[in-house]
Amino acid sequence: MTSTIDADRTGADVAWDLEPLVEGRGEAGAIAQLDEAQRRAGELESYRGRLGDLDPSGLAELMRAVAAITELLGRAGSYAALRFSVDTSDPTRGALLAQVEERATAISNELLFVELEWAALPDDAVATLFAAPELDFCRHYLRSVRRYRPHLRSEPEERILADKAVTGSSAWSRLFSEVTSAITVDLDAGPVSLEQALSTLQTPDRGTRRAAAEAVSAALEPGLRTRAFIFNTLLADKASDDRIRHYDGWLASRNLDNEASDESVQALVSAVEHRSDIPQRWYALKAQLLGLDRIADYDRMASIATEDTEFGWTEARRLVLDAYGSFSPELADVARRFFEESWIDAPVRPGKRPGAFCAYTVPSLHPYVLLNWTARRRDVLTLAHELGHGLHAYLARSQGIFHQSTPLTLAETASVFGETVTFGRLLADTTEPDARLALLAESLEGQIATVFRQIAMNRFEDQVHTERRERGELSVERFGDCWIETQAEMLGDAVELTPGYRNWWSYIPHFIGTPGYVYAYAYGQLLALSVYRQYEEQGAAFVPAYLELLSRGGSEPPEVLGRIVGVDLADPGFWDGGLAIVDEQLAAAEDAARAAGRIPSS
Repeated sequence: MTSTIDADRTGADVAWDLEPLVEGRGEAGAIAQLDEAQRRAGELESYRGRLGDLDPSGLAELMRAVAAITELLGRAGSYAALRFSVDTSDPTRGALLAQVEERATAISNELLFVELEWAALPDDAVATLFAAPELDFCRHYLRSVRRYRPHLRSEPEERILADKAVTGSSAWSRLFSEVTSAITVDLDAGPVSLEQALSTLQTPDRGTRRAAAEAVSAALEPGLRTRAFIFNTLLADKASDDRIRHYDGWLASRNLDNEASDESVQALVSAVEHRSDIPQRWYALKAQLLGLDRIADYDRMASIATEDTEFGWTEARRLVLDAYGSFSPELADVARRFFEESWIDAPVRPGKRPGAFCAYTVPSLHPYVLLNWTARRRDVLTLAHELGHGLHAYLARSQGIFHQSTPLTLAETASVFGETVTFGRLLADTTEPDARLALLAESLEGQIATVFRQIAMNRFEDQVHTERRERGELSVERFGDCWIETQAEMLGDAVELTPGYRNWWSYIPHFIGTPGYVYAYAYGQLLALSVYRQYEEQGAAFVPAYLELLSRGGSEPPEVLGRIVGVDLADPGFWDGGLAIVDEQLAAAEDAARAAGRIPSS
């Protein structure tokens, strides 16, 4: 029988309630929502061929009908996907997910004519419509649709592409999720999930870290060729899509989705690569702190604390809510609802998808957060991070289905901000010098992982997408070569890359489900640091502007939203400013190491 203490340590009783998504009717509710969406989609057929004749009121009526259908599809889709994510081994959950995806695609195909006809209208015909207040709820969405004009195909072609994605990229992504969720790692204490094994790399004992890393490498080996084939297939699939849609490069479609120019993204990548001295300095310092000449890849996330601190769920909840409350009682009140109203699923379970995420679901309901809780300090900050996403989604609900979500480049702003506020509360509660150093080190490592490691992974993606298009299918060995090459460019001589680490690319879901996603982490991290700097300088006076930013969702271009909190995303020196903040944190960690007597004073 599980004790109350063990349940608190593992978060065993923290499970979400998905029934509100389907009005308490379970699978039958999801199917009923699809039926209703299909009925409503059929009623919009009368608009086909008439978009150019609509006045602002007529177009607003149509878009509200589209929004209602999208809401129904979002509820059913969220229910099926979230239910599947906590047990990918259950065939009934998988079957429902497949059914929902297939039917939702068919229904969405019935509405394709709306976007296609809108995008095809001449500029002078839409100028008057854009100015009408009736379209406030969807104006930015409509403006964004027209940015895709060069890349849209005819309606029959778009239908084929959407239909084939269900049995193509979506199916391969689901297979990848199932096979990675099934990976178990044999540790001395017994078999554990991949997520639990990776968390062991934070332990202070090097022998335990080495054994865990070797066990992870061994666990990745059996299905490696299968995962490489999945990746190769999706690389080829994306190349086909980009060719059909006339995108110049593998990242161009992602940049368009993010409302970021190819040039601005390349500027970000170059700025981060030019500051690779930051991670290399840190890992050289970490070797000193660990008493090593040089650290190995499995030492990168090692705690430098003298003892491994665990956090129960109750303590983590208190810390995070106190942190949000210190910034804004309004945010803390919303965050409290995640805990009290079963919007979080926390414990590690067999078959559960690894990692953590926040699902926005639909504006008429609320977000959900998935965690894999292992009671480590890093998990506390992950909780704060995902709640930041949740708060962003919740406050932006008033923007409606078209404007609730932001581009990926802004999506990390609230999450990183919340994590940073929580880190400040953890640091304030930590007075012992060695413990403070460990906390500062952990924060810096988070910055490095989010900025420098993600850009290194972007370079890996760039290499494999380019090679797949130019030379054909990549071997397992070539994937490993690309992974090691791009990791080494970031780490230099500061970190030894062990042979088993060659295959660690093969469990990362972003490469599979959202190609090109990873650079947005670095973008969002540096943006959020700049936003937090504004808070440090302005104090309580900054809070209203920040809440305004969150409540605006994705209703304006990123540059306009950034100006709300005093950030100029068009400034060429913007990235250097964010990187300077990371450099300051490294200097603070170096000072803390000297103050704790862990390295000689200079």
